[in-house]
Amino acid sequence: MRLRIAAVASLAALSLTACAGGGTSAGSAASASAPSGHELAVPTTPVTITFEEAMTIGTLKPAMDKLVSDFQAKYPNITVKLQGDPDYATMYTKEKAEVQAGNAPTMGQVYESWASYFQSGGALTPISELAGTDTPQQVSTFYKGIQKDLALGDGKNWMWPFNKSVLILFYNADMLKAAGQSEPKTWDDYATAMKAVSTNGVTGSTIDPGSAAGAAFGTQWFEILDKADGGALYDADGTPHLNDDGAVKAMTYLKSLKDAHALATGKNYPGETALGAQKGAFDISSAAGYGFEKKTVGDKFAMNISALPSGDKGAVNELTGTNMVVFKSATADQKAAAWAFMKFITSPEEQAGWAATSGYLPVTPQALPQMQDFIAKNPYETAAVSELDTAFALPPYNWIFKCQGYEATAIQDVLDNGAAPADALKTAQNACTTAKTQG
Repeated sequence: MRLRIAAVASLAALSLTACAGGGTSAGSAASASAPSGHELAVPTTPVTITFEEAMTIGTLKPAMDKLVSDFQAKYPNITVKLQGDPDYATMYTKEKAEVQAGNAPTMGQVYESWASYFQSGGALTPISELAGTDTPQQVSTFYKGIQKDLALGDGKNWMWPFNKSVLILFYNADMLKAAGQSEPKTWDDYATAMKAVSTNGVTGSTIDPGSAAGAAFGTQWFEILDKADGGALYDADGTPHLNDDGAVKAMTYLKSLKDAHALATGKNYPGETALGAQKGAFDISSAAGYGFEKKTVGDKFAMNISALPSGDKGAVNELTGTNMVVFKSATADQKAAAWAFMKFITSPEEQAGWAATSGYLPVTPQALPQMQDFIAKNPYETAAVSELDTAFALPPYNWIFKCQGYEATAIQDVLDNGAAPADALKTAQNACTTAKTQG
């Protein structure tokens, strides 16, 4: 089972209990931290830290194991124990249960909305407590879109980047050429090409919007279309505008493709399946899925890759993947060891190896000079990392993923049930507004 943004259950159903943050290891105070303005020093005595993560399938596991192995070779006194989960939904459920039971891991893999949930209950350690400053110097070396993805609603940095990616366009160039089309540069071009290839049993593309339980890449495409034309589905404080003119325009764009028999919906990476079966010409998916797309296509045709087309406001993309947090219940030594681990695995050398093995993108451009052999064999990487400076993330509030589920439901209602875009989005807006009110 592959990891995806859609593998998220209801995200705001539980509230943190008074024991949020949990207990500490014997002999150390959980509240200990670096003196103000001073970074936590790497421990010199033996210490064990735990990391709740979901990098457990395919190439992700050996990539994760190598990060740990490299780190422990440099710091042999620090033992990193991975608490691997099969998918994101399981991981989030476990993290919440562990925090509530007072048995949180040292570190956890989180989406922004999860971090907001934990932080609101006092369960997280701010980056300033680890680094002695809210914005360590290393942050300035990250891509700009990733730099903006580390803070929560209070403006403080609570997260550190981990497995990050963006959406890219996979396509069958032979099919486009046969239809008199070329690589689409704008979303208008894309609609034209989609309609042109949709004949003789071919549908331009098949998308998975997700469901009320969680959004998938089809929903992210809708969000990108809205923003590429100047829309804003959410204010910075998370206030939704799911039925504004821009959202209705984006949904109408999708409906026009469905009405032209150029767009279909499905489940479980349907665009990838259709592309590989030569029943589809395009698939919009994560750059981290390149290996899966390539395996599905095989030698049937030459699969091309490009950055997403542009809208009226230029090129727009959305970050995918998760960040890391340190839970407050960790001991002082565990926090110091976790901080050393987080810095280490985001160093250029480690990011180069991680990106080349896992399929995720390096969080720093300083890794690229060490990836030239990989890039030569995988030219999609250049198109993908070019988006990381401008890619956006949705506001980091705990109701946002639930609202994305309402977006997904609206897309399904329009494309599968014939609902009017404005009506479906009004329903989503009302549901999201209620979710925000409930917090």
